[in-house]
Amino acid sequence: MADRKSRQMLRRVKEINPESILVACGCYVQGYKEELEKIEEIDIIIGNNMKKNIVDDVEKFIRDNKNITDISDVMSQNEFAEFGVVTYTEKTRAVIKIQDGCDRFCSYCIIPYARGRVRSRKIENIIKEIQEIVQKGIKEVVITGIHIASYGKDFKENIGLIDLLEKINDIEGLERIRLGSLEPTLIKEEFVKRLKQLKKVCNHFHLSLQSACDETLERMNRKYNVEEFKQIVHLLRENFNDVVLTTDIIVGFPGETDDNFEETCANLKQIGFYKMHIFKYSPRKGTKAAVMPGQISSDIKQERSKRLISMSDENEVHYNKSYLGKEIEVLFEEIKDGSIKGHTKNYIMVKVESDDKNLENKIKEVKVTGVTNLELLGAVKED
Repeated sequence: MADRKSRQMLRRVKEINPESILVACGCYVQGYKEELEKIEEIDIIIGNNMKKNIVDDVEKFIRDNKNITDISDVMSQNEFAEFGVVTYTEKTRAVIKIQDGCDRFCSYCIIPYARGRVRSRKIENIIKEIQEIVQKGIKEVVITGIHIASYGKDFKENIGLIDLLEKINDIEGLERIRLGSLEPTLIKEEFVKRLKQLKKVCNHFHLSLQSACDETLERMNRKYNVEEFKQIVHLLRENFNDVVLTTDIIVGFPGETDDNFEETCANLKQIGFYKMHIFKYSPRKGTKAAVMPGQISSDIKQERSKRLISMSDENEVHYNKSYLGKEIEVLFEEIKDGSIKGHTKNYIMVKVESDDKNLENKIKEVKVTGVTNLELLGAVKED
């Protein structure tokens, strides 16, 4: 579905502006060059590790007025490509990419082939970037990458994600550190022991579960089982107050029987995530799962997806209601239509009826006065 939407958008760009120079780059290019070469609207095709050359390639296209295909073997990359465009900022939040690539080779995923092996950014480069961001008034950074649990794996020194987070936590003026999607196997007692000492780390963890059935996890080539995952959840809840746990779940994975799915439902109900992002499995050419027997029909995928989305919605409403009457800290982000919204440290959306621009990019105490399905309603406490 994502591939199809990408192709549609590429064609749509030329319809909107026939004079534009259209550049296709990224994972899709790296993994499916042949498909993109069939789209005549595309002028330039660039692989992941050549994105730094976009300006040069566009200038060459203007001079030569002919197609450029510039694909290099992404698997040959052995270090993070630092070329300046690595941060995407909002008014209150910046997204910091700390690594690229993945060595896990899950059976449904093309990323290790498209992005290559793990490549980590040097700690000093990350720290310098965040320091510059903080000087511009940003209060929260989100630590992201393709597989951030693998950060430092490619270094000769014994450095991991927790070492980086400890140094980020020391940056003066930074208020919050939010972690992107985490591989569950990273969450061990020693990691949690050190993590809970970092007061700027947000009590919101997105754990990439994918299935709550051991048989399905094994076919996916995930490196844990459900019981191990439950222990990880217990460890986080034991060590972080008001912790919010979210996850990704794939339904309709090849070979997922009705019993497998019911097992997933039962375990997910027991775990009780705040929110689950539900994805219907779609075959990705070049992966092991794409040729596995027992491919599931679209109707069954749709039915299973609806059930889990309903469970997720119920969990979210139930958890939100538990905040009624409580006081919470909110980082306010944007004023729109007479109200201002922001997020708690554990990433729950809060809305306050106010158009006071002085609240933007400020962390304030809010008393929760109401609850909707998707957000909390509240009033700012007077200083």
